[in-house]
Amino acid sequence: MSKLRFDVVQDAFKKKAVVVEAPEGKISDYFGELVFNRDKMHKYLDAKTFNALVNCIDNGAHLDRQTADGVAAGMKTWALEHGVTHITHWFQPLTDGTAEKHDSFMEYDGKGGMIETFDGKALVQQEPDASSFPNGGIRATFEARGYTAWDPTSPVFIQDDTLCIPTVFISYTGEALDYKTPLKKALKAVNDAALPICRMFDPKVNKVISYLGWEQEYFLVDEDLYAARPDLMLTGRTLMGHASSKNQQLDDHYFGAIPSRVAAFMRDIEIAGYKLGIPLKTRHNEVAPNQFELAPIYGETNLSNDQNQQIMNTMNYIARKHGFVVLFHEKPFDGINGSGKHNNWSLGTDTGTLLLAPGKDAMGNLQFVTFFVNVLAAVQKHNDLLKASIASATNAHRLGANEAPPAIVSAFLGNTMTAVLRKLLEVPSDTPIEIAGKKGKSLGLVEIPEIFVDNTDRNRTSPFAFTGNRFEFRAVGSSANCAGAMTTLNAAVAEQLIAFKKDVDKAMKAGKPMNIAFMDTLKPIIKSIIDVVCFDGNGYTDEWKKEAKKRGLDVETNVPKMFKAFTTPKAIELFTKLGVYSEKELEARNEVKWETYTKKVQIEGRVIGRMAINHIIPAALAYQTKLLKNITAMKEVFADNYSAMAGVSMGLVTSISELVTDLRQQVDAMVEARKKANAIEDEYKKALAYHEIADSLFPLRKTIDKLEEVVDNDMWPLPKYRELLFIN
Repeated sequence: MSKLRFDVVQDAFKKKAVVVEAPEGKISDYFGELVFNRDKMHKYLDAKTFNALVNCIDNGAHLDRQTADGVAAGMKTWALEHGVTHITHWFQPLTDGTAEKHDSFMEYDGKGGMIETFDGKALVQQEPDASSFPNGGIRATFEARGYTAWDPTSPVFIQDDTLCIPTVFISYTGEALDYKTPLKKALKAVNDAALPICRMFDPKVNKVISYLGWEQEYFLVDEDLYAARPDLMLTGRTLMGHASSKNQQLDDHYFGAIPSRVAAFMRDIEIAGYKLGIPLKTRHNEVAPNQFELAPIYGETNLSNDQNQQIMNTMNYIARKHGFVVLFHEKPFDGINGSGKHNNWSLGTDTGTLLLAPGKDAMGNLQFVTFFVNVLAAVQKHNDLLKASIASATNAHRLGANEAPPAIVSAFLGNTMTAVLRKLLEVPSDTPIEIAGKKGKSLGLVEIPEIFVDNTDRNRTSPFAFTGNRFEFRAVGSSANCAGAMTTLNAAVAEQLIAFKKDVDKAMKAGKPMNIAFMDTLKPIIKSIIDVVCFDGNGYTDEWKKEAKKRGLDVETNVPKMFKAFTTPKAIELFTKLGVYSEKELEARNEVKWETYTKKVQIEGRVIGRMAINHIIPAALAYQTKLLKNITAMKEVFADNYSAMAGVSMGLVTSISELVTDLRQQVDAMVEARKKANAIEDEYKKALAYHEIADSLFPLRKTIDKLEEVVDNDMWPLPKYRELLFIN
């Protein structure tokens, strides 16, 4: 083993768990202590300001400058008590990360001294430089002005010495430059579309809420080993590395005992999360070695999405304290499971009804079936768009591999709901939908089993699976901002609900009772989806790919082509009609997606090419030289019989020569392909060219991995999979 590799591996294996000192008392005692939540509002704001702010949060009322000044004053008092010195508008640009510019509270007091100031103007709006963030051509480079504006529905929080204010981010001309702005518009759209339907069942409903529960998968790697792998450092994944003899084939890591260093890291994350008001509930080992998961109790989508971004940031800096680096890349290691971020999504009302859970009576079940069927119809109509919403250069490596769903968006219902839908097609429209066991059976009764969550198996290959009271959108990638998928899903459902309500109203105007009008409108929808988007089988098979194409589902696997779904007439009509995106914003975001795809593959190409030339080939040639010296020595000792004696060494020399020559030729060909691609000005065409380059990295990697198996372990320059994948 090379001395560098030996040293970093030994340092990694000697590390011990960092002792975690948890706060005194119960979790509930310090939960949310770094969040300006309603308890803090009540304590630090006067009654008038408090009521105005709550009205703004709950009902979207306008927040005037006087109220904003009052809120800022209360926030400042609270923040100073926690040692805060700076404020920042915390936003989510189109980089799949977050951004912040810190300004101190300090201002001149006019008397030669300084004073801490923070007013409503600084709270509500700031002007960060917008020129260096992805904008897809909306703004020229020299046009730098952009605005951040406070989102009162997402609580202000403290990170270290900084008061963080969640905001939207828009250009000078009003276009969204972030993830939060369109998400909030989509959430409004689904509320506006669902509310009239809900009020037909319960007039007391005033709001429909979109819920999100994310399951964040991630890998941990020792920071010393990470630093010795340029590919991990620069791309987030290993671009080379032969499989370890043991990886996940024994299934012994999944739900296994958590290593002490990892457990200490997890405890620190949970403590930090609880202080930030993030209701972390679950932690466990995932299937692959060094892979783990955490998940919260689900919450309102906008806030839950913000909390996911917060926890990802928190994980990054806490990991370093424990000697780790967190990998959010969807496929950091070849041949083992990748990481996703399952998005558990549902709708509910302010009266406490979950719209995707069976009801307590026939009308409640009719409401459930209404939303259940319309969600499936939306998924069917926009399956290409939903796939495009989760597509990326990194997620492409994960989809269809091991536990990740394939790149075909279908819905898993399970036997129970499939049978319910089929029966609804057969019975009269006035047949009540009851819960089994609640009432005596009658002929033609459509029953939903009482213990609903447990009577259906789970399908790990389904991208969009029904799990009893919600849908699990399993195709979202680990590194992604959930808002991309959630904006598209909520908008698609809103469009479908609007069309459904229009047809129901037409039926009722014709004199049909409400329940019959609903069922007569639902039946054609059920018939159109039941054998198209609904699929409970194995999504990994070639047969399903053929069948899905026959059904009319999108089966595209080329990521740059997937993004085109956002600018089809169907997508433009969806988003512009609901006011979620303008056509200009859709075109701009596609430009960003293509450019990002190109740059990520470009970086990977540069990294693997330079590592091949500067790391791999020199190590292989050094070992070849060592073998040649061995052959020369054997010739001197064994004279005429040396060929037979040195046969193994001669075979290795030949293999290395062939592999090194092949590797060099592949690198040169890739470099030439990159030069041609870089000359293309059109971002879409350039992304297509880089898609081909991405494919060329696989045979290049295969050649390097063959050399790893041949070259002397002591001379191999990089930590191997067997060293990277197991934490003591």
